[in-house]
Amino acid sequence: MKHKIIVVGCGAMADIWIDYAKVRENAEIVALVDLDKEIALTKAKQKELKVPIFSDLKKAIKETNANLVFDVTIPAAHKKVVSTAVEEGCHVFGEKPMAESIADARDVWNIVEENNQVYNVMQNRRYLKQIRTLRKMLDDRIIGQISSIHADFFLGPHFGGFRETMEHPLILDMAIHTFDQARFISNADPISVYCHSYNAKGSWFKGDASAICIFEMSDGSIFHYKGSWSAEGYPTSWESDWRIIGEVGTVCWNGEDEPTAEVIDETLPKDFFSPMKRITYPNYWMGKEGHFGCLDEMFQALEEKRPAETNYKDNFKSMQMVFGAIESAEKGKKIIL
Repeated sequence: MKHKIIVVGCGAMADIWIDYAKVRENAEIVALVDLDKEIALTKAKQKELKVPIFSDLKKAIKETNANLVFDVTIPAAHKKVVSTAVEEGCHVFGEKPMAESIADARDVWNIVEENNQVYNVMQNRRYLKQIRTLRKMLDDRIIGQISSIHADFFLGPHFGGFRETMEHPLILDMAIHTFDQARFISNADPISVYCHSYNAKGSWFKGDASAICIFEMSDGSIFHYKGSWSAEGYPTSWESDWRIIGEVGTVCWNGEDEPTAEVIDETLPKDFFSPMKRITYPNYWMGKEGHFGCLDEMFQALEEKRPAETNYKDNFKSMQMVFGAIESAEKGKKIIL
């Protein structure tokens, strides 16, 4: 199966997608599309691509007979790009999020359904060896049934630019990664959320750069998220600091090292505190990591004619967590998802 790809959006993020396509044997980039043709021409030169340049996606599809679109545009453009591509008979692999609002995401869902095309969304942080191993530990029930998941995220990045003027920069721009990871490791979906967002003293963000969220999940567990983008000192990793508590033990992962578990040691006599034993797992993930790992899954799913792990229906649930948390913070009450 030959994949004839148009890359839409020629900013810095496009580099990863183009690099992947160039080394995939059954893929070929047939055009670049950007509203600013000069940016696309510069990208083509940088990546040594001898392909036509367009500012109109529909025209590009018609003239190249492409069958797959890489949507690497800004979030505000995703709805238009995906709609145009699927209506012209192309599948789409795109950057997160699906859209800028949950209403637009529902519209995208309906348009994809109506045109019977594939739409997969990038969630590269699922494709890390440590989190795949963590998922395996939980799937094996080494701590029994999960009762609660706790993720702490505290960093102090000084981005400058648009993030520092957003109303909810942490939740909207970053927390979707952690929310999606929580769904992935627990294999459960959210049913409600209560969120309190705030802007801490000393924050250089205009909007709320800190938040505390409590999600009720479909398996009866609780997912508790605490985070800030204006926390100076003692930073967590970008992957958060995790603690998953189950019936007979706890799994911890600091976002960088291998996850470890402590479970009740049934071979020892009970005491005031239960005797524990440490359990570690070997690396479970043998695939590529990050964007390349997620793209491998997207292509494999397309070729096997099955839903990808991060298809639009799955990604919509992570978007519900983001926009549900924002709605809860703004209304000051629990939101049913």
